[in-house]
Amino acid sequence: MSNASIQTLHDALNSLRDGDINVAAFCTAWRAQSDLLKRLPPRYEEVAEDLLGRLEAGSLFTEESCSFSQEDLLNNLAVWLHKAEKTLV
Repeated sequence: MSNASIQTLHDALNSLRDGDINVAAFCTAWRAQSDLLKRLPPRYEEVAEDLLGRLEAGSLFTEESCSFSQEDLLNNLAVWLHKAEKTLV
């Protein structure tokens, strides 16, 4: 089950980077993986929520006027995902 959740997160990340989904759909997909988050140490959920919140806030502004770089946040989420995978092994 966790492999499916991990794959869902990878797919959502790729879809957002490719422009196939918007930030709201991306965040919804990530937050829907509550079974995965429950299997990880509590800090993982805190960090993911912080990154998702900044991503949502940043999506309200143009890239130039926002202090959050969407690409940097997506890279941080990719690192989070990699670490989560390692933790679940």
